[in-house]
Amino acid sequence: MKTAKELLLAYLENINNPDKAIELFADDAVFELPYLANLGLPWQWKGREVIYNFLKNLPNTFGNFKFQNIRVHIDTPDQAFGEYDVNAIVNSTGRAYPQTYMGRVVAENGKIKLILEALDMAIVAKGMFPDGLAHLV
Repeated sequence: MKTAKELLLAYLENINNPDKAIELFADDAVFELPYLANLGLPWQWKGREVIYNFLKNLPNTFGNFKFQNIRVHIDTPDQAFGEYDVNAIVNSTGRAYPQTYMGRVVAENGKIKLILEALDMAIVAKGMFPDGLAHLV
């Protein structure tokens, strides 16, 4: 059975392979990026099918999306917390997306029960919205 850290690392490694990544999730898993709500964007996905659809859309949103410089700060059998970077391109705008994520994984029975991630919303707005940071005003 995989620990939370093993699940986190496997998720990060397979971010561009939704068919493999979704196998890490429990049937009733939840994926949250709560600060996206501040930009009026969807922020919570519940269940494997919904999470799978989110993951398979990632390549449509970003080019060259790959997690790197992974630092795990908390490692227990049931929970892991880490920071990880990405330097991607937003496909719709062609802008750089240099982002640092902070993520918490809760594991249950060797599967991901919850992923909760935080990220810099200014970088999201700057990269994704046609009017960049002006969208925040």
